[in-house]
Amino acid sequence: MNRNPSPPSSEVEEEEDAVGNTVYSKHWLFSILTRLIEVRARRGGGAGREESGGPGSGERFAGVVISPEKTEPIVSPEGIQTELDEELENDICKVWDMSMDEDVALFLQEFSAPDIFMGIFAKSKCPRLTEICVGILGNMACFQDICMSISKDENLGQVLLQRLCDTDSPTLLETSRLLLTCLSQPEVANIWVERIRENPSVYDCVCFIMSSSTNVELLVKVGEVVDKLFDLDEELMLNWIKNGTCPSVGPSVDDSPEELPDFKIVPCILEAAKQVRSDNPEGLDVYMHILQLLTTVDEGIQAIVQVPDRGKETWSLLYDLICHDLCQPDDPAIVVQEQKTVLASILSVLSAMFASQTEQEYTKMRKNMPLIGSLIRILQYMEGCGKRAGDDSKESEQEETGRADVNDKDFHLKILKDICCELLSNMLQELTKENTLEGLHQGHLNEQTCSCAFQNLLPLYFASVESFLGVLREADQTLADNLEKRFPSLKVHS
Repeated sequence: MNRNPSPPSSEVEEEEDAVGNTVYSKHWLFSILTRLIEVRARRGGGAGREESGGPGSGERFAGVVISPEKTEPIVSPEGIQTELDEELENDICKVWDMSMDEDVALFLQEFSAPDIFMGIFAKSKCPRLTEICVGILGNMACFQDICMSISKDENLGQVLLQRLCDTDSPTLLETSRLLLTCLSQPEVANIWVERIRENPSVYDCVCFIMSSSTNVELLVKVGEVVDKLFDLDEELMLNWIKNGTCPSVGPSVDDSPEELPDFKIVPCILEAAKQVRSDNPEGLDVYMHILQLLTTVDEGIQAIVQVPDRGKETWSLLYDLICHDLCQPDDPAIVVQEQKTVLASILSVLSAMFASQTEQEYTKMRKNMPLIGSLIRILQYMEGCGKRAGDDSKESEQEETGRADVNDKDFHLKILKDICCELLSNMLQELTKENTLEGLHQGHLNEQTCSCAFQNLLPLYFASVESFLGVLREADQTLADNLEKRFPSLKVHS
């Protein structure tokens, strides 16, 4: 059989053979679906392979001999298929690419491609074939009517969720993409949320991926799925927070059920965040937002802080990100624009932890002066962005006050500023004379940084500023006097 059938003999036949308004051949697509049905009819075997590659990649298999002279699947002595035919792989990869076109997707839907794929998932043990079929479904799900049809198919939905327990990273990646596509469509999102809530193995499999995978792309996509789930359904988030061991099975290399460890959601999130930290800023943003969502409920905060070691690990990671990775002294001020969402998430979690567990050793102020310095630097950078915006706007008639005048210009920066000020005010109230002297010695506190802190905290956090000024008088009377001159309202109340 020719890979690409000869074109029809007339323009009329050519038009009849075309899929919708595309140049793709109905007959050729139908022939591929027919071959997939034949593959489905065979009993699949196992074949391991490397995790690299993508659609159209032919050399994806580790430890498997591929014979270029054979056009039929390689078969073991027991008659079990152990490899995907190279020609078929190339052809279905073309279908994978073509399925991004709505006309092609509708054609595949009309000829029951999802049912064919479901049969393949049940029988095939070829990871590459499973990956491609899930990928095609993911492309098809981008179109609303098809997504509705896929989502309402309970059997297909359950089979797809089972793919999260696969051991093959590319298949897991395509499954996560498909789930995220469905969860992002309001018409069907609730169907998937309910399905996931009723399937405890999803929790175990997701935690297993986050805690053990080194595939950054997979971790980011799984994180996006979890982030979307928590954002859509607080009840599901609460269930996962409270979850421990579930009566479910997870990944296994030999097809025998294997009990998973007693997963807790917070350590799994932290482990994934550490993996994506250096390689994928967007992925870090996703996992920090998941932590932030956890802190919107008391159960989530307690899941972070109630175990001292877990609280310490969380605080240490977030502290390190703020003090050593993000918004650093040698960065341009505009960096705060680029990092505003991840900074807001991190500071929100730190603020919740500080407010709920001030007696914990990791929140003691003697260890956190660099964090105060970083908070003030973030506010200084926002001031810099505000000044630049004011200078660039011909319509601006506001006087330059040195304040971060960005509230009306950028909603996310306003949120960041509010969170930053709240945490800074709480930390300043905890400072002692010894802490303050240390901060002055280390350079985190001086007239410039204190002025920046005061002008951003006043008048909302007047009590906090007044309390800190009293401690500052004991540590450096001259600096306190200078600040009182710059902020007369403080002198009136002193």
